[in-house]
Amino acid sequence: MAFTAPSTRCEDLAERHEQNAELRLVGQIPAERPRPAENSRIRFSLLGSLQVWKGSRECTPKAPKVLQVLALLLVRANQVVGTDSLIRELWGEDAPRSALTTLQTYVSQLRRLIEHERLAGGDEILITRSPGYLLRVGSDQLDLRRFDELRQRGRREFAEGRFADAAANLRSALELWAETPLANIKLGPHLSAYAVDLQEQRRDTLQLAIESEMELGRHRELIAELRSLAARYASDEWFCRQLMRALDSSGRRGDALVAYQELRTTLRDELGIDPSRETEAVYRQLLE
Repeated sequence: MAFTAPSTRCEDLAERHEQNAELRLVGQIPAERPRPAENSRIRFSLLGSLQVWKGSRECTPKAPKVLQVLALLLVRANQVVGTDSLIRELWGEDAPRSALTTLQTYVSQLRRLIEHERLAGGDEILITRSPGYLLRVGSDQLDLRRFDELRQRGRREFAEGRFADAAANLRSALELWAETPLANIKLGPHLSAYAVDLQEQRRDTLQLAIESEMELGRHRELIAELRSLAARYASDEWFCRQLMRALDSSGRRGDALVAYQELRTTLRDELGIDPSRETEAVYRQLLE
């Protein structure tokens, strides 16, 4: 994405934070700075690398620990995150005696960045509230929240038999993903668990999107995607079963049988198990 504003002081400031004073407060921030347009949209991205945008200008903090604090505040947006949780995320079970003071330093750096970039007055977004901190984020500002809204809407529509609407919303949810979530964050115990959960939500959303499209008779259109997924998740029987069904419905029963044989070989060679009853049932239907 092209930047439309010339200033890169945001990134320079963050680099100086990391190089000169990650464990102490930064000095006085220069007061002179061109004011961005007041109506520039503020956005936070987590479904990939964590990024902060003011309109088309990126102002993501660079210091790793500050970025890690921001990540945990974002995944629990609009909720109070306790200092104990933040300290455990940053240092695990080996927190130094100065952990609370150092955490306050990171929060102060983050608040200075928010104020300097005019994302809002510092306390309007980042609020100190016992027993920790709260980051106030609108539903249209965070890709994670938009993903969840679209995913839940698609699930409801699928349950109601509105498969075209479900497929459209579930695919829109998946399009928000750029790469592995929190890709540029050093993950502690809380964020590691959350990243795993996000990947499971993504897989569940993908499976429901495919089911919706199968209900719509889009078997032929799904074959290429299902082949790729079956190869990527070679021991995941769900993707292989859908591939078998899509091939059979497209008049390619022989290819469907080959897909079953490849799955059975993979399961036996890598895991020492046979295909599940559900997969065997699809196989028997192919032979009928």
